Parts: sequence; C-alpha cells; structure tokens
Amino acid sequence: MNMKRTLLLSLLIIWVCSCDKKENKTTQKEVEKKVFASDVIPYFNEWNLILGDGANVGNATNFENDTFFYGVEEDSANWVVYKAPNAGNTHGTSNNTRTELAQNKKWSALADAKLDATLKVINVSATGDARVAASHSVVVGQIHSAEGHENEPLKIFYKKFPNHTKGSVFWNYEINTAGDDNSGRWDYSTAVWGNDFSVVGTDAHSSPDEPQDGIALGEEFSYVVEMKDGIMHLTFKSDGHETKTFTKSLITSSFTSKNDIPKQTRDLFVPIGQDGIERVNAYADEGLFFKQGCYNQTNGKDPSVNKVWCSGAQTYGGNVQKQYQDGNYAEVWFKSASIKISEEAVSNKEYFIKND
Repeated sequence: MNMKRTLLLSLLIIWVCSCDKKENKTTQKEVEKKVFASDVIPYFNEWNLILGDGANVGNATNFENDTFFYGVEEDSANWVVYKAPNAGNTHGTSNNTRTELAQNKKWSALADAKLDATLKVINVSATGDARVAASHSVVVGQIHSAEGHENEPLKIFYKKFPNHTKGSVFWNYEINTAGDDNSGRWDYSTAVWGNDFSVVGTDAHSSPDEPQDGIALGEEFSYVVEMKDGIMHLTFKSDGHETKTFTKSLITSSFTSKNDIPKQTRDLFVPIGQDGIERVNAYADEGLFFKQGCYNQTNGKDPSVNKVWCSGAQTYGGNVQKQYQDGNYAEVWFKSASIKISEEAVSNKEYFIKND
C-alpha cells in the first residue's frame, strides 16, 4: 500500500514539473516574439522620451506604453507607433500633447549633425476650427533651441483636413526673436507637397481646396535634416512624388527689419500681434537639439484667443480613450530613423532635457 502511494506521489510530481516547464516555455516564447520600439530603431540611447500624458520616460530602450508608444508589425515590416490625444497632461509650458523623443546632447549650428526618418501619418484630429493654421496637423521632426527663447528653427508638419483624401507636408522656420521679449515671434512656412501652414478655411467648418500633389494618410515619406557650417539642408522623398530639397541658414537672419517680414506672416501672424524681428545671427549662439515623433498641434483651446495655434477641437475633458474612439488624436508610425552628430560638434555646455 505504501509503495502504491509512493508511486502515485512520484507520478504527480513528474506531471506538475512537466506542466511548469511547458508553461515556462510558452511564456518564454511570448517574450521572444515581443517587439520593442528599440528593437525596430536601435538608437534610443541618444534620446529622452516624453509621453502623451506629459510623463518624462527618459531612455526608452525596452520600453513600451500601450496608450502612447509601442512597436507593431504590419505586412512583415516593423514600425514604432507614437500617439498623442488632442488634450491631456502636457510637458513643460506647451499647450499641446506629444509623444516625442528629445535628443540628449546639444550642438552648435556650426556642427555636422544629421537626422533622418521614414514614416507615415496614420491619423490627425477629426475636429478643429478650419480657420486655425494648426488644426488637423502634427509635427514629426524638429530642431529646437535649448537656450534663450527656446525657439524652433525647424518643425516638419503633416496636415490633412477631414474631408480631404490628401494632406500636406511642409516645414516651418520660427524666428529667434531679437531682444528679451519673445511675444512677437512667428513662423515662416514652406510647402513640400501640398500647401504650406498658412492655407486655411474661410470659416470654422469650411476647408480650402484639396492639394493635388498631397500625401494621403498611411502613405510613406522620408526626410533628411542635415546641418553643416551653419546651413540646414532638407531633403524630402516619397514614391510617386517629386523629391524636394531646401536650404536655410541658421546663423545669418533674413528677417532683421520690419520690411523683411514676408506677406505670409503679415497675413497670418501680424493680425494676432506677432510682428517681431530676428536677431542678426539667428541661432548661432545657442545649443540646438533634434526632436522626433508625434507632436500633436491640434488642441481644445478657444480660437478667439489665438487663430494660429488654438484649434477649438474636441477633447472630452481630456479623456484619452474617448478622444481615440472619435478620431481626436494624432498617430505617426516610423519604420526607420537615424541620428549622427560629429564628436567635436557637441556643445561644451552639455545641456540636457529638463524633467519639468
């Protein structure tokens, strides 16, 4: 009898151990199949990540967040997904949410610095005042200043009105305002495919004409931003579209007097009191850094406050999931990206991202 009990107990132990091993194998297999964003684009040691709820993640290696930042596979290709609602907790003093990378080390405008990406925009806000230039748009790449007014010599936008099939890709240059008062700063926008930033609707619910050479949601395009000897070189490519190239000095201003303010700015920014001039050497004296991801430009702020940046979009009191359900968010997928900064280019001041 004791031998029979001993045999049954031994068989039970063997069965339990076998189940444990099987379960462990399944769990291990699931872990191996998991793709982190840092497996898709292995450069995350160069950046800090800010999420769409304002959280500063820091280094995003082997990190994911189901709401804002994660890896996906589509048609045998891996992508990094960045999402940001129209409203929620924002980072720093911005009125806009972002799920965005910010480069750790800063560099001079005279540096050799390069950022590139291949991406597609999946969604921009379904609501927003059509007269507001920022409505229905997202920024997918930037150069940002770390000093002074902390202005932005480059913002790469995608924008599509809800009743259009195709959207526009354009880039904005923000002046580095002369003097201590930055309230007069403004952007000058240049179209890549489609329209520039200044093309808006005639009333809150009327879109302008659809761009004929625009980019659809889900359509891939790429950009290269290269700094050399104070000159910013931009290249934009997309299958079926003309390759576009641009240059802009970041060390010598073109906007040092009121007479230099272009018509686009007079029409868009001057009516809201933004009519400043730029310092002669532009961004020459400031540390700069790259940013990349999904910086949603559509918010719920009242357009009567500012008809350039306050979109009046639907936000559901900041309820993120409700905004996602009704299309009131921005979503950008990156398939590839890289960053390169010459060693001698890094500023001796070694600025780092603030955790505010």
